[in-house]
Amino acid sequence: MPLSRTLALCGLVACVLASGCVRSVQPIQRAKHVDLQRFMGPWYVIASIPTFLEKNAYNAIESYELQADGRIRTTFRYRNGGFDAALKIMHPVGTVEPDSGNAVWGMQFIWPIRAEYIVAYLDDDYRETIIARNKRDYVWIMARTPSISQAEYDTLVERVRGLGYSIQDLRKVPQQWPEASP
Repeated sequence: MPLSRTLALCGLVACVLASGCVRSVQPIQRAKHVDLQRFMGPWYVIASIPTFLEKNAYNAIESYELQADGRIRTTFRYRNGGFDAALKIMHPVGTVEPDSGNAVWGMQFIWPIRAEYIVAYLDDDYRETIIARNKRDYVWIMARTPSISQAEYDTLVERVRGLGYSIQDLRKVPQQWPEASP
């Protein structure tokens, strides 16, 4: 067998063996059912493994409004770098995935790309939620109030860990209310 074919075959075998050694990741367990009307409204971002846009977010709030066509108008607002920094606002549109109990959305910031958005945890009173992704690259802990007790926070962080996330990059989002405009 020529050397180039032997090397190619060895490379293929190495890739197959390596992929077999990688731990398969289970899909994120989602909330069984999300009552969209109850879920609508403002959610304060308590902590996150943030996207590059929100690495230095302060006073981050995500608000949802159910539209007549079933889509979810979203307003994500935050201050980048401090409480007195300029206000940043984004308006992605959420689309609920069929047969997901309203817990899996596609969040579209730019057409035609839709980011995965999974309501992984939602307490019975709709006061706290965890939004996750199967890639386990980003996660958001959110609440209806700008702060929660340390015990509640610790419990939610453990839930995030239980979803298979490494929490070393989890960042508490500074919240200071009422907010003064710069």
